[in-house]
Amino acid sequence: MTTAPNIHATAIMVGRTGLLFSGPSGWGKSMLAFTCMTEARRLGLFTALVADDQVLLSKEAGTVIAACPPSIAGLIELRGTGIVRQDHIPRAPMHYAVLPGSASGEDRVPPEGEVVSLAAGFSLPALRLLTGVSSPLAILMAKAPDIGH
Repeated sequence: MTTAPNIHATAIMVGRTGLLFSGPSGWGKSMLAFTCMTEARRLGLFTALVADDQVLLSKEAGTVIAACPPSIAGLIELRGTGIVRQDHIPRAPMHYAVLPGSASGEDRVPPEGEVVSLAAGFSLPALRLLTGVSSPLAILMAKAPDIGH
């Protein structure tokens, strides 16, 4: 049996769409994911935390699956606030990787169809997002209208 890669990321579900927030430490993955879950609840959409900080990856029928180590199930760290509990599910399919965007320069407009490698053999379509935006889920849904459905 092979060990599932454990990556530093935050995974959530919005509707039936899995979003995996991946980026450097301090980027704000947890806060962006939490804000997206809060927005989803306000829109009446199902949302749940899969894992924060440590995400175990596997594949089933070519689909990337995110899972949570049992010791941190339902917990998300909101930097400067502390650890809070959230509705959670133990595992879910992931559909998009949400990555840091660039506000200026040549990377300001990311390439269409961008795909990111998360670990050896694991890749997802990428969506770029700046930190500090007031409605991150609305921005993600504008780029990928299938989110939440």
